[in-house]
Order: sequence, then C-alpha cells, then structure tokens
Amino acid sequence: MDIPPSDDAWALRFVDAGRRVEMDGETRWLLRGVGGRVQAGTAVAVIGPSGAGKSTLLSLCNLMQTPDAGEVHVFGREVRDWDVRSLRRRVGLVMQQPVMLPGTVRDNLVAAARLHGAPEPDVSAILSEVGLPPELAERPARDLSGGQKQRIALARTLVNRPDILLLDEATSALDRESAAIVEALVMRRVREQGLTAVWVTHDLEQARRIGDEIWLVAEGCVVERGPAAQVLAAPRTAWGRRFLLGTAAEEADGAPAGRDEGMLAHGTEHREEGTRG
Repeated sequence: MDIPPSDDAWALRFVDAGRRVEMDGETRWLLRGVGGRVQAGTAVAVIGPSGAGKSTLLSLCNLMQTPDAGEVHVFGREVRDWDVRSLRRRVGLVMQQPVMLPGTVRDNLVAAARLHGAPEPDVSAILSEVGLPPELAERPARDLSGGQKQRIALARTLVNRPDILLLDEATSALDRESAAIVEALVMRRVREQGLTAVWVTHDLEQARRIGDEIWLVAEGCVVERGPAAQVLAAPRTAWGRRFLLGTAAEEADGAPAGRDEGMLAHGTEHREEGTRG
C-alpha cells in the first residue's frame, strides 16, 4: 500500500543504524551507530573518504540494502514496513555508474514512469531540464557518454516525482557547466517543490553550494554533522579537522570514529526501546 506524503518534518531518521558484511569469516561493519535526522525540504551533502560508507548510507534509505542493526525511518515509517515498490518511487536513487535499460532514451524515461504508475513524461521537457537536447530521445541509451547516462539516470528518477532524492556522485562524470545545470535543477526542486535531497559528493565546493547540512562519514560512522558553513569552517571533531582542514589532531589517533566528544554534542540518536537489531 502506498503512503501519502507526511506532515512530519523529518523525511529521514536514523536510529543506531548499521550494515555489516561477512568477509573471510569475519564481520566487517560498513556502517555502525548512525543516528540523525534529515528535515523534509532540505539538502544534505554527505562527504568523506572513499570507502567510508557513504553509498551504503544512501542504500539503506530505499532498501537497496537492509539495515543489520537499528532502524531507518522514511516519513515516520521504518523502511522494512514499506512496500518496496512504493518506497522506491518515493525515495529515488541516482547512482554514480547508472545502468541504462534496453532501447532508446525515450524508452528509458517512459519505462520508469510506467513501472511506478506515474504519468507518461514530457520527454523533451525533462531532457531540457537536465541540459540535454530533445533530439537525444531517439538515440540508443547504450550509446550515450558517461556524463549523458548520469543525466538520463537523474531524469529517469525525476519522472517518478520522488519526495526524497538520493544522489551518489551524480555529477562525477560531468563538466563544470553540466554539473551546474544539474545542481540548479535539484536545488530548484528542493526550494520550490519541497524535495528532500541527500547528495554524496567528493567535491567540497559542491557540498558548500548545495548543502543545508553536511554529514561527514568516516570508518563507517557519521563523525560530523551540522550546518554546512559551520562544519566546513569550524569542524568540532578530530576527524572533521583532519579531513576538512588538513590538520591531524592527536585525539584522532586510535579513536573510534563517531565517538568523538564533538559528535556526541550534536545529538546522535541512540537505539530506542523496541528497535530492531
């Protein structure tokens, strides 16, 4: 059953969320102890070193991966209580290396809408929105460049009119001008239509431009979280100072990520009574 848009101010809420894998007989936590909330109608930039768990964080929000600990709530309902198809329409994911469906660009856009029961899109209009010429509609999707595929993947997600948009390095293959078009499109929908965006990026300047908040992920934990200007200019944690300012702090040596005193001051949410685990 689909769920109507919620008046809840929080589009996403993480309660001690974690994800683990088994490797060589040992358990490795890709994410652990993640707590925090994303206000509806805002943009969060997620930054951090490669392999820190940023993409895993996104994947928990629409059940591309399932939490192994804690909970992830979407508009007040835990992700495992959603119908998956409804969840993925409401929470769209644009991956760094998108997979094109067989057929033309038009086929890709129309198929996405049909899959989720959305109205058939104005293909020319949505292509123009992502900075692509309308005549591209009849071109085989497999023949597109990497940057074109990224923009088609974004367009394909937007035709379903998601309430939450997850972007995983969604402009990494784009030149500066094309990236600016995508940024402007997403932020226009955030400001004018109440879209919630969670955007993983390695580009700190992009994070500054698009982020109402910035979350810094390191070693599978959210170690810094707060208003973008504050986090970038004056990070509270040793990890934040090391990553953002290039200063190694003694207290970071050997300290488990996410347990820094400054992070705890940000109000990390801990597991509530009755959470899944």
